[in-house]
Amino acid sequence: MKRLTMMSVIAVVGIALTVGPAFAQATPPAAGQTPTQKPAETAKPAEQKPTPAPAPPAAPRPFPEGAKIAYIDLQYIASNSAEGKAATAQIQEFTKKKQAELEVKQKALEAARNKLLQGSTVMSDQARSQMEKDIDKMTRELQFAQQDAQSEQQSLTQELQNQFQTKLNPIIDQVAKEKNLQLVLSIADSGAVWADTGLNISAEVMKRLDAASGKK
Repeated sequence: MKRLTMMSVIAVVGIALTVGPAFAQATPPAAGQTPTQKPAETAKPAEQKPTPAPAPPAAPRPFPEGAKIAYIDLQYIASNSAEGKAATAQIQEFTKKKQAELEVKQKALEAARNKLLQGSTVMSDQARSQMEKDIDKMTRELQFAQQDAQSEQQSLTQELQNQFQTKLNPIIDQVAKEKNLQLVLSIADSGAVWADTGLNISAEVMKRLDAASGKK
């Protein structure tokens, strides 16, 4: 059977690797002026609720005798199999760790900006200039850290995706040969508007995948 190509089926859930709008450049008041602007409030990234798992396949029907075509629901298998759940948990843990690191940098930058805003009227020009340079450096470092975290997350997701596919394809091949199939479709990518549920071999494929992985 031809190798099945999967698009992203391992869900990336948890807190997005983003920083809040509090990093927009704020201009402190000129020397001798009374600051009227309040320090920027900490912008908390909105928490994303875990993506609900797809509904299980419809009530199983006997596989149609003599059928040469079947289909699978890749998202269902990824969301409900032990392998898929383990991969998603790994991505979640990575995201949580990186988000915590970004939040530390975010709070440090906000503290520096607030200090400059509140004390700019009593600072010397030299001290003010140095603090502005430090804030610019911290801003760039935070942006770079965010970009690196997103890049690492994408790489990890792709790596886990490839591992998942490498383990899943032989199972699909095995089931297809046993049923003497000529074609196995990904139902989400097929464009089909109706299909006999008896042609859905997702549950059987997932059961064998879990057995092969030894995970529960």
